Amino acid sequence: MKSSNYRSGIVCLLIVVGLFSLLGWKMGAAPMLNTVMHTAHDLLLNTCFYLMAICVLTGAIGKVFVEFGVVDLLEKLLRPLMRPLFNLPGVASLGAVLTFLSDNPAIITLSKDKHFARYFKKYQFISLTNFGTAFGMGLIVIIFMIGQGYFVEPLIGLFGAFCGCIVSTRFMQHFVVKAYPNYATEEATTGAHGQDTIVALNEKDDDEGEQQKSLFIRILNSLLDGGRSGVDIGIAIIPGVLIISTLVMVLTFGPSANGTYTGAAYEGTEALPWLASKINIVFEWLFGFTDPHQIAFPITALGAVGAALGLVPSFIENGWVDGNAIAVFTAIGMCWSGFLSTHTAMLDSLGYRELTPKAILSHTFGGLFAALVAHWVFVLFSLF
Repeated sequence: MKSSNYRSGIVCLLIVVGLFSLLGWKMGAAPMLNTVMHTAHDLLLNTCFYLMAICVLTGAIGKVFVEFGVVDLLEKLLRPLMRPLFNLPGVASLGAVLTFLSDNPAIITLSKDKHFARYFKKYQFISLTNFGTAFGMGLIVIIFMIGQGYFVEPLIGLFGAFCGCIVSTRFMQHFVVKAYPNYATEEATTGAHGQDTIVALNEKDDDEGEQQKSLFIRILNSLLDGGRSGVDIGIAIIPGVLIISTLVMVLTFGPSANGTYTGAAYEGTEALPWLASKINIVFEWLFGFTDPHQIAFPITALGAVGAALGLVPSFIENGWVDGNAIAVFTAIGMCWSGFLSTHTAMLDSLGYRELTPKAILSHTFGGLFAALVAHWVFVLFSLF
C-alpha cells in the first residue's frame, strides 16, 4: 500500500513540476508566477464577487418563489412534459425547477424525500442525477449572460440545454436498464440507499404561528434566507473560478501586446487555441465556433460552470465571442454545469456509485447535443 502511495506521489509531483516547468520555460519563471497571482486576484475581485452578487439575488428570488407557491405553479405547468420527453413521473418537474433556481445537489436533497421517491421506478430514480444536473445553476448562467449584454442568445441556450437533458436522461435510463434489467420494474424505495431521511423541501408549514406571520415578514424571511444560500453558493464557486479559470487562461491567452511576458494578468501560452486550431473545422461545423479560444469554455464547464463563466468577460473584451458562442456557452454550461466534479458524489449519496461511468458518458453526449442544438437554432434565428 505504501509503495502504491509512493508511486502516485511521484506521478503527481512529475505532472505538477512538468506543467510549471513548461509554463516557466515559455513565459519565464517570475512572469509566470506574477501572471498566475494577478489573474487569480483579478478573477476574485471582478468575477467571483460579481457571480456571488448574482447568486445572492437569484437565491432570494428562488426562495420567494418557493414561499409563495410559484415553484408549485411551475411544477404543475411542466408536469405534462415529463413522461413523453424524459420518461419520468410528473413530480420530477419539481427537481428541474429547484436545480434551475439553485444548483445540481438540489435534486439529491429532494430525492431523499420518501414521498417524492415513491413515484419512481429505480432506473428513473437513478437518472435524476443526469436530469437535475442539466438545469443546475441555470438561472445564474442566464442572468450572467444577460448581464453581458445578450438577451435572446441565453434563451436559445436554455432550449439547447433542455434538449441535451432529454438525451442525457434517456441515455442514462437505457444504460441502467441494460446493466440491471430488474431496475425497470423495481420501485425506487425498494432496497434503495439513503431513503430514510425525509426532507421537507417545498412543503408548506402547517404550524399556526407560521400561518399567522404577516406578508411582510414572510417576504423578508424569504429574501434573507434565499440570499444567505446564495452566499454559500457564491463562496463555493470561488475555488473553481480561481484555480481552474486561472490555469485555463494561462493556457488560452497569449503574451502582452508587444509580444513579451510582463507578469500582468491574463497573459499565457495559447496552448489550448493552438490545439483547437488543429481540429477547428470540427468545432466550427458542430458548434459554430469562429475562434479557437472559444473551446476553453466547454472544457472548463466540465469541472465548474462558475469557472467557465469567469472566462466570458475576457473573451468579450478580446472580441473572441459572438451571439452564437453565447448561445452555445449557455447551453453547454447549463447542461454540463461542472458534472465531472459532482456526479460521483451525487450518485454515491443515492447509493449507486458503480453507475457513475454510465452517468458521465450519458451526460457528455447530452452536453454536446445541447451545444449542437443551440448552434443550429441560433443559425435559424439569424436567418429571420
